[in-house]
Amino acid sequence: MKSISLAAIDLNLLVAFEALLDQRSVTKAAEQLQIGQPAMSAALSRLRLLFEDELFVRLGRQMQPTLKAQAIAPSLLAALQQIRQTITASQTFDPPSSDRTFAIGSSDYTSFVLVPQLLELRQKAAPSINFRMIGFEKDSVGDLLEQGEIDVAVGVFPDPPRKTKWEPIFEERFVGIARQGHPALQQGMISVEVFAQLSHALTTLRRDSTGALDKALNENGLERQIAFTTPHMMVLPFAIASSDLVAALPQRIALRLASVCDLTVFELPIRTKPWTVSMLWSTLSDQDEANRWLRDAIKAIAQQIWASTDIGCVPTKY
Repeated sequence: MKSISLAAIDLNLLVAFEALLDQRSVTKAAEQLQIGQPAMSAALSRLRLLFEDELFVRLGRQMQPTLKAQAIAPSLLAALQQIRQTITASQTFDPPSSDRTFAIGSSDYTSFVLVPQLLELRQKAAPSINFRMIGFEKDSVGDLLEQGEIDVAVGVFPDPPRKTKWEPIFEERFVGIARQGHPALQQGMISVEVFAQLSHALTTLRRDSTGALDKALNENGLERQIAFTTPHMMVLPFAIASSDLVAALPQRIALRLASVCDLTVFELPIRTKPWTVSMLWSTLSDQDEANRWLRDAIKAIAQQIWASTDIGCVPTKY
């Protein structure tokens, strides 16, 4: 069978064929496609050359399809319909009917604060959509996004990878947590000197025993004892609840788990810098309608959850 190069064929000719088959008139087909009659006549001439057949022959007042035109019509019309459906599907995203699976790069912290509202949104607006929360290494997040392994990543990105876009969604800060009735908090206030002398717990992914508080303490000539480290942030509230250890935890987790774990949440007696949690995505998916819906959903959830945060903390003295 002779191979045909589609690059050498004007696919608009197939649209012209469809119009001629529908209208049975060069004039009416031209009007349907909003082109001039000479242009339609030229298209018919090119179609005849392409298929080596007259395709449409005037009988009476109409152009009737030849046997070859009738034979090729079903396949050509089906191909045009498939192309139209493909283009339409790529341009529309309907959350209520979509069964899309979204992969979100997320830590246990960002999953904890986003997932409940995300699943609530799914139940109300997109019941067939699926979410996959995937852990990631920051060094590989750019590749994961570019390869489509994840749709968006949520976290702290001081130096976003090339070929990505990012948007801040909320600001976070550390607060202190201790068990209810901890002797150091009996008076409701704690000094930085007393705080540094306590035994501390720390979340670290780097397998070390240094956190954001240590730099601030060192600048004040103080050091603390790290008695317990874990790479799992969600372990800390439960570990603190059953010991005399204290820890620094992102405020939004601390406040939400205070009652569950019977904790006291207090202002740290030393100032630490807040940080920005951002959303990161690939430039390849920037204009994708489904990806935009996901990003808008995450932004809306962040705005709802973080509208009020500075509550419930016991003050301390610096």
